[in-house]
Amino acid sequence: MKRFSTTLLMLTLATLLGGCAAEVGSDEWCADMKEKPKGDWTMNEAKDFARHCILK
Repeated sequence: MKRFSTTLLMLTLATLLGGCAAEVGSDEWCADMKEKPKGDWTMNEAKDFARHCILK
């Protein structure tokens, strides 16, 4: 039972923290991506950055 409650707590925290990320394409998201090292970007992030922040 303790394992189940720990797992449930971790899933709840992950869901809450994941909801705090800026929306892709927003000014805040573009600023965050400019601060993030380019080597850490995923292909989808690079594509979204080009589409929403450069080619606006």
